[in-house]
Amino acid sequence: MTIKFGSFDGVCSTAALVICPLLGSSGEGVEPTCYSRNVQIGSTLIFQPSTSFVHIVAIIMTAIMIYHIRSKYTAVGRKEIVMFFWMYMVIELLAMFLDSGIIPTANVSYPWFAAVYTGLVAAAYCCLLVNGFVGFQFAEDGTPLSLWLLRISCFVIFGGSFFISIATFKSFVSFSPTKTTALFVIYLIWPIFCVATYTISQLILVFRTLDDRWPLGDIIFGIAFYAIAQVLLFAFSITICNAIKHYLDGLFFFTLCVLLSVMMVYKYWDSITREDLEFSVGSKAAVWEVKDPLLMASAIAPGGDYEEDASSFHAGAASLVGGVSGTQYYGGKAGYGAQGGYSQGGYGGARRAYPPTSDGY
Repeated sequence: MTIKFGSFDGVCSTAALVICPLLGSSGEGVEPTCYSRNVQIGSTLIFQPSTSFVHIVAIIMTAIMIYHIRSKYTAVGRKEIVMFFWMYMVIELLAMFLDSGIIPTANVSYPWFAAVYTGLVAAAYCCLLVNGFVGFQFAEDGTPLSLWLLRISCFVIFGGSFFISIATFKSFVSFSPTKTTALFVIYLIWPIFCVATYTISQLILVFRTLDDRWPLGDIIFGIAFYAIAQVLLFAFSITICNAIKHYLDGLFFFTLCVLLSVMMVYKYWDSITREDLEFSVGSKAAVWEVKDPLLMASAIAPGGDYEEDASSFHAGAASLVGGVSGTQYYGGKAGYGAQGGYSQGGYGGARRAYPPTSDGY
């Protein structure tokens, strides 16, 4: 395959991309040399059935990753990175309809859906790029400044890519299906730039701020899967298609390897973030009532009376999480008695009853 900068002729003759039916001088798109078999279900002809199956798997796996990200309530960059996975899920859903031919290429809406798809792909790579700098805390993660910077950046890239795509498909302004330089840049060059920048930024982050080097393995695997995806699609798609007798082509392995690389992004983010369990409410096994012991200790005079919330008392040993400060637990007048309980100056003794009453203090 010969790739010429600014031209999709060589690319589309090898790979069955979403935008290929809308390019070329013939007005009928550029047909790939070899592509996977079609399947007829009822009266509907399904293109790329194996690739469509991978799209469905990708949607399910992305939903699982989003669930786990959202459950880490105190992790750094949680709101920023989850936006990338939401965008990837929408891209896979849209690609499933476009690759399979459920939205026919001859339909008047196909160019608009393809333009939205192209814009979302460019915006998703922009989201990944911005997420690469979240760990450096140029803007504190989760704040309106950080989130709106990410949203505005993605929206600008989406808008620009959408306009270039639909203008190329519909021959608006000075664009046309034969003048595809701008589309070539946003579809093929921009993703490589974003992935390279993200990788370099994360390598710097790992070497400068982390003591653990295991996240490097996630980065290496992610880059390896992404590189293999590009090679299989643009270099060996025809070879694979002919060898497997049109049952699969390079697009199937490309979609699968991109899914694996996205999973490595999640694995890497999960490995470098730690959740503060004291403030986690995602686990049903331990739901705690958190109080500030310092505020309670300052409000109670030594030897004075105090009140305790009945919901945090379980008729057993006092818990620091339940709202009892270290001073109340170990110091002050509360001495630990020989019978395993507290003396009358503190908890326990014959004077304490449950539920708490005014006579129990």
